[in-house]
Amino acid sequence: MSVLKATNVTKRFGKFTALDGVNLEVNKGEVFGFIGPNGAGKSTTIRVLLGILKATEGEAKIFGKDVWDDAVDIHERIAYVPGDVNLWPNLTGGEVIDLFVKLRGGNNKNRREELIERFKLDPTKKCRTYSKGNRQKVALISAFSSDADLYILDEPTSGLDPLMEQVFQECVMEAKEAGKSVLLSSHILSEVEKLCDRVGIIREGKMIETGSLNELRHLTRTNLLVETKEPISGLAEMKGVHDLEGENQSLSFQVDTEELETVIRHVSQFGVVKLESAPPTLEDLFMRHYEGQDQLVSESGGETNG
Repeated sequence: MSVLKATNVTKRFGKFTALDGVNLEVNKGEVFGFIGPNGAGKSTTIRVLLGILKATEGEAKIFGKDVWDDAVDIHERIAYVPGDVNLWPNLTGGEVIDLFVKLRGGNNKNRREELIERFKLDPTKKCRTYSKGNRQKVALISAFSSDADLYILDEPTSGLDPLMEQVFQECVMEAKEAGKSVLLSSHILSEVEKLCDRVGIIREGKMIETGSLNELRHLTRTNLLVETKEPISGLAEMKGVHDLEGENQSLSFQVDTEELETVIRHVSQFGVVKLESAPPTLEDLFMRHYEGQDQLVSESGGETNG
């Protein structure tokens, strides 16, 4: 069952098209990773979903309600964390958390205290004294203290140290286990890989691929390190083999997933002593997607744009 659905959402600012027919769907109990380089349109999409910007064309619904017309109703059931949090400088962190939790009609003091402890936040300090990481913690504690049905998180861990990132990841998994839905926009690919059930990749305002990580693996290559008794010949000419390095009996290379079986069969003739295989990461997938796109653009004489 879909909690959030955007259909052909387009947003223009004058002649500039920031979003070009974006389709996006987040199901109940799912963590959806929304990834792309800076300037790809992630934050604009999220502002449309939050009812801050009105789409030029297309429609977006959350809980079956229109994000622009029914924004007030929708906001009662969602929690949002931006990538750069601005807080009231004269309030303490604890006062801001209380304010946000009350706005959503919640009053779970135990949950609030538990999260303050886990995120190692001093709630008695004024917000003006907080570092970027501490401001981020205030927003995350406020979000996860509320009993929201959908969490919209836009680069939520910017400014957090690795330990706090881990706490954040635990909170996301707890929300998922409780049947909540999460839209996580991020450029930290390892974070997306750990947390997300499905991933959507956006580039220059267009969604270029959506699916589970397994479904997207076809875009990637497996990394192999092979040592053999006899020198390997003929590998460089094989279909699907890339970035071949090393010499004779010890080689490292990448293989397109669909050619893996053929390549392994060929290599095994030379007496395999050692074979290490690393699965393709989201990072590989991401870079190949964008390198491929940029190459096409530069070959046609245009300018590349990250």
